[in-house]
Amino acid sequence: MKTASLLDNLSFDDKKPAVQVLMDTDSSKEIRIAMKKGQQMKEHKTPYPIVVELFEGMITFGVNGELYEIKKGDMLTLEGNVPHDLRAEENSIIRLSLSKQDTAERVEGVARDSQ
Repeated sequence: MKTASLLDNLSFDDKKPAVQVLMDTDSSKEIRIAMKKGQQMKEHKTPYPIVVELFEGMITFGVNGELYEIKKGDMLTLEGNVPHDLRAEENSIIRLSLSKQDTAERVEGVARDSQ
């Protein structure tokens, strides 16, 4: 058994979304993204399906030119190769579940390039 917490060692970065791998299992990677109000992750896509859970806050999630208001407790899934972007409307904590084949480094690159 492995355990992790979305709240332990939580820190926000003033310049870009803060990305941290919380758990790496045989089937997935669980990542926390902490975003300060106004921060964004520019349009990008992943080669594999993802699951996004908004643990705290509110974000605007853009998919194919459509904007969706995602609030605390909401979850969504997105197939691979679908362009999407997000913007924190409040300080937000996001749980991102990645396929084992995907990499946390790719997510960190998106956050870094969104400054």
